[in-house]
Amino acid sequence: MSRSDGSQRVLFEVWAPNARQVEIEVDGRAQRLGPDPARAGWWHAELPAAPGARYGYRLDGGPLLPDPRSRRQPDGPDGLSAVVDLDAFDWQVPWPGRGLPGAVLYELHVGTFTPEGTLDAAIERLPHLARLGVTHVELMPLCPFPGVNGWGYEGVSLWAVHEPYGGPRALQRFVDAAHRQCLGVVLDVVHNHLGPSGNHLPPFGPYFTDRHHTPWGDAVNLDAPGSDEVRDFLIGSALAWLRDYRLDGLRLDAVHALVDTRALHFLEELSTAVEGLSAAVGRPLFLIGESDLNDPRTTAPREAGGLGLDAQWNDDFHHAVHTAVTGESQGYYADFAAAGPAAVAKVLTHGFFHDGTWSSFRGRRHGRPVDTSETAGHRLLGYAQTHDQIGNRATGDRLTPVQLGAAAALVLTSPFTPMLFMGEEWGASTPWQFFTDHDDPELAAAITRGRRREFAAHGWAEEDVPDPQDPATRDRSVLDWSEPGRPEHRELLAWYRDLIALRRAEPALSDPRLDTVAATAGGRTLRIARGPFRVLVNFSDAPARVPLNAPCDVVLSRPPCKVLPGPAVQLPPRGAAVLREAAVPAAEVTLEP
Repeated sequence: MSRSDGSQRVLFEVWAPNARQVEIEVDGRAQRLGPDPARAGWWHAELPAAPGARYGYRLDGGPLLPDPRSRRQPDGPDGLSAVVDLDAFDWQVPWPGRGLPGAVLYELHVGTFTPEGTLDAAIERLPHLARLGVTHVELMPLCPFPGVNGWGYEGVSLWAVHEPYGGPRALQRFVDAAHRQCLGVVLDVVHNHLGPSGNHLPPFGPYFTDRHHTPWGDAVNLDAPGSDEVRDFLIGSALAWLRDYRLDGLRLDAVHALVDTRALHFLEELSTAVEGLSAAVGRPLFLIGESDLNDPRTTAPREAGGLGLDAQWNDDFHHAVHTAVTGESQGYYADFAAAGPAAVAKVLTHGFFHDGTWSSFRGRRHGRPVDTSETAGHRLLGYAQTHDQIGNRATGDRLTPVQLGAAAALVLTSPFTPMLFMGEEWGASTPWQFFTDHDDPELAAAITRGRRREFAAHGWAEEDVPDPQDPATRDRSVLDWSEPGRPEHRELLAWYRDLIALRRAEPALSDPRLDTVAATAGGRTLRIARGPFRVLVNFSDAPARVPLNAPCDVVLSRPPCKVLPGPAVQLPPRGAAVLREAAVPAAEVTLEP
C-alpha cells in the first residue's frame, strides 16, 4: 500500500512474509525496503513520490509486480500501480448517511448503464433515479479486471477502481453527485475469489489455500496459516471503500463460498469492524450478503450467535415471483412452479420458501426456518430481476413490461427491502448478457466454449448463445435511454414511480414485520393484506374475480380494475391492484408525476 499525507513523501508498505529481499521501483528508481520490526512479514520505506507516480515491487529479484493494496491501476491489473491521494478530494455534499431500513435499492452496472460506460456518464442519469424514488444505487463490482468490458466479478485488485470506468477520482465524483441527489451508494465487492487472469497475489504470500476448493479453484485463505493477514487485507479493503469513498454499504458476493472453519467467522469479524467504523465516522453503514444457504443466522445479531450482516439477498422471493409471472418450471424453478402463487404467499409470510423443506433441484432438504416474530423483513432483499437472474439466462432476456407490472406490485409492497435492476422500471427491451474482454486467447476461447456447452445441455443451439468475447454482446446490453419516453415504456415507468411513492407515503406498505403479513393464493390469483391495504395480483391470461373481506377503494391499478358488489374486484388478465379498506379514512397521498 502507498499512503500519502498530501506532501511529496509517501509511506510504501507491503506484506511479503516469504521474501528475503523486497525492492520497490518508483518512476524507474529502485530502492530496497526494510523489514518492519513491529509487524512480521511486512516491509516498508518512506520515499519521495508525487500523486500519479508509478511503482511496483520486486521480490527476491523477480519481476516487477503491482501493489496488492494498490489504490490505482492506470494500465490495468498487470500494469504498475500509481500513487493517489484520496484525501485530497474536495467533497461538496455533507452526507449524514442513509441506512437500510426503508430503502429501495437500484442495482446498476457502470459499463452498460450508459453507452459511454463510465462513472462520469452515469452521473448524468442520477436525476432519473431520484425522480424514480429509489434511495440507494447499488454498483456492481468496480475493481480492476483484464480488458475494458466485463461484469466485474473477475476483479483482481481489490483496493482499486477499474480505470476504464474513470478510476478512483471518478468514483468519488459519482458518490458526491449521488449524495447531491439524496441517493446513498452501495458497492458490490467480491471476497470469495479473484479472476482467472491478472492475479498477482500468490507471489506475495499465502492469500489462497488448497485446504478448501471452490468453483473458482483454491479458496481464499481465511483459516490456514497466514490467514490473519489475509483477513485483514479483505477487511481493510472493505473499510477503505466505506471510508475513503463515503459509501453507505457493501454487497458481499456469494458469502456461502467463504470457507472459514475458525471459531470467529470472517463475516462476524467484518461486521464488527464495519460497526466500529460507523461509530467513528458518525453515519450508518451496512452489509448485505448474497447467500445461497437460506439461513437467518446470516443476519442474526452477533450477540445471538449470528454473523451480524444487516441483510441478505432472497432468491426464494425472486424464484416464486418469476415462476408466477412467467410459468417457467425448469431447474431450480421446479418447486416454486409446482406451488404456484402459494409460493409467493409463503415467502411473504415466512421469509423463505425452502426453510428446511425438500429441494428437488438439490436433492436434499434446504434452508432453515425464520422466526417471523424476531426477524425484520427489511433484512431480506426482494426483487424480480437482478444481474444474475437475467445475465445467467442463455440470451440475457428480461421480463416483459406485462410481467413486470405484476412483479413490481409484489416487490414494492413487500415487507422486504426492494431492489430493482437497471432499466426494469421502464421495461427495457435491451437484453443483459454475459460478456468478457480477456486478452488471453486460450482463456477467451475456453469461456466461450464453456458458456455454449452449458446452455446446449439445456436445449439451446450453441449458435444462439452470444459469444461473451464479441464486443457486440456488451453493446447489445447497453440501456437505450430513448425508451423511457416512448408510450409503451412511459406507462410502466409511471407505475413504478407511483408504487414507490405510495410505499414511501404509507408506513403499512413498508412495515418489515413478517408476522403482520397475510397472503392467500386462489387459483392463479394472490391476495395480500398489509394493514389497511390489499394487494391483488392476477397471474393468468384471463380476467379473475377476487373476493374481498370488506369494501375497498382502488388506490393504484394496472391495467384498470373494477370493484364489484360482494365485495370483490374484477382484475384484468395479468393485472395488479393496490386497494385500501374503505372503512379506514384515506390519508392524502401525493404521487410524483
